[in-house]
Amino acid sequence: MTNKKSQIKMQTAMKNTAVVALCAMICCALWGSAFPCIKIGYKLFDVDEGNAFSQILFAGIRFVLAGVLTILIGSISAKKPLLPSRKSAGKIIKLSMFQTIIQYLFFYIGLSHTTGVKASVLDGANVFIALLISCLVFKLEKLTYAKIIGSAVGFAGVILINLTGLNFEFSFLGEGFILISAVGYAMSSVFMKRYSKDENPVLLSGWQFVFGGAVMTIVGLLFGGTVKVTSSKAVLMLLYLAFISAAAYSLWSVLLKYNPVSKVTVFGFMNPVFGAVFSIILLGEKDAFGITAIFSLILVSIGIYIVNRKSN
Repeated sequence: MTNKKSQIKMQTAMKNTAVVALCAMICCALWGSAFPCIKIGYKLFDVDEGNAFSQILFAGIRFVLAGVLTILIGSISAKKPLLPSRKSAGKIIKLSMFQTIIQYLFFYIGLSHTTGVKASVLDGANVFIALLISCLVFKLEKLTYAKIIGSAVGFAGVILINLTGLNFEFSFLGEGFILISAVGYAMSSVFMKRYSKDENPVLLSGWQFVFGGAVMTIVGLLFGGTVKVTSSKAVLMLLYLAFISAAAYSLWSVLLKYNPVSKVTVFGFMNPVFGAVFSIILLGEKDAFGITAIFSLILVSIGIYIVNRKSN
């Protein structure tokens, strides 16, 4: 009875818009810090930024560690080992295919054939794609004008912060792969929403990271990817990057369990904004956040408000 009451309290709290906003912003801040930290990690591990398969190997090792961290923390919290059942194994593999393998394999290969600016803008399309898949394909929620308009305004903010250097050339290996990556992320959000109704979202998060990270590590090694441990700082940075994935995606998964997909994923527009802020702090990229970025933040905030406001 006590367990049931705590579950009801948890459900009520995680559906509260203020709690959703706070938790989602924590996730976005963590993911935003990953942008400059990955660049620092490449230097510490002697990873060539032009070598997609070394980047895939680096990401694979990071995600395996993230999965192990998630499972350990979740097991301690649940006071029992988080071990997948036969029933959940298929869900974990399917979720991992979209969330980790498709999203990141296509992203890193696509990034090596396009600019970071275009990749950031196209990756922001995952909010739109998640909304359309959730509403039109899986019928998990209704497609409303507020959701469409709010997502459009937020996406305009992502375009604005990346406007410098943006062009409209398109190649399948570059921009095409980035869009496939965005579809992978969108599909993973919808599948997590469906699967977490009957499964522990932390268990799903942890084991999909382990499986997806292992696949990426193997792919990176098979295609000649290399990483070198150059110092203790390198190890600490890798552990932090693993923590980012473990903490942010686990919390994001819990939000998706209790809320409509659109209510949660719209906060993803904040990722490039936080990325710009942390680029200033950690990389000294002072040009990353000026008047344009402030207007971008305003647009993103308006978009989030429109999607999440209660209709009269």
